[in-house]
Amino acid sequence: MKVSGFSFLRDGVRLGYPFEESIRSALPVCDEFIVAVGRGSDDTLARLRAMNEPKLRLIETTWNEACRSHGFVYGQQKMIAQYNCTGDWAFYLEADEVLHEHDHDRLHDAMAHYLEDTEVEALAFDYRHFYGDASHLHTTSQVYRRACRIIRNSLRAIAPDGLYWAVIKDRTWHGGRNKRRTRYPRAAVLNIPIYHYGNARHERYIQDKAAMGNRYWSEKQAFGDSYGRLDPAQVSRFEGDHPAVMAHWLAEHANPSFSFDPDHRLTRRERKHRRLAWLERLTGRDFSKRHFKVIRHWDG
Repeated sequence: MKVSGFSFLRDGVRLGYPFEESIRSALPVCDEFIVAVGRGSDDTLARLRAMNEPKLRLIETTWNEACRSHGFVYGQQKMIAQYNCTGDWAFYLEADEVLHEHDHDRLHDAMAHYLEDTEVEALAFDYRHFYGDASHLHTTSQVYRRACRIIRNSLRAIAPDGLYWAVIKDRTWHGGRNKRRTRYPRAAVLNIPIYHYGNARHERYIQDKAAMGNRYWSEKQAFGDSYGRLDPAQVSRFEGDHPAVMAHWLAEHANPSFSFDPDHRLTRRERKHRRLAWLERLTGRDFSKRHFKVIRHWDG
């Protein structure tokens, strides 16, 4: 079994991403790690080269500045990296996502277990979305609680944006017209967490993040420029331990703390998710968004 890790990145230093920690967290379970590095304004490329990791392969890219709708430029960069993967599995980690060292063996065993089970097209992780600092989690159904980050590399799949994959279905005929459609991948749920630190970064990075993020999305998408302007019911305390590789980053780049804006008024979307939270407690169902179909549960 061969495993290819991959990611894409631009201006990771300026935006405060823990990209070196992210890559190092995945290297123990990967045979290679490919990064599509966009031409930027800081020393991200030099920092990646200075890692001196023999498994690391860098591909220099130029982002399509004319592509400013629905985050599709992220999907383009993601696929550039994935198209250069040579493994049986392609393991995608974004630059602010980290794998815990306690989960390396279980993840390797899961990939080996499902290697010949071709009905399983992807592997889904639980998500721990830090918010405001490294002591709080964004837990509402407004965020995705599970996401596929490993996909079978022989599968015909595309990335409509940086978050998920769409599997290309066989051609079908409708009214004399030849159509090709897509679907979500069929996945095994691993019950292994990914630690997502994008919104644990120091608040000084958030305005730069918002300026870049909003550039590549439609007007309906909005990246906030500060913490605390949200429903407090969406946030809970984090009681676990962080991956060891994050120790230095947490000390130097994580936001020390945050407080909720007392003048924040609930949005229509936040009121909707309060109602969904009540239904989740009542029914035991999970109403968060999923971009995959569950067909297996890993219990190894």
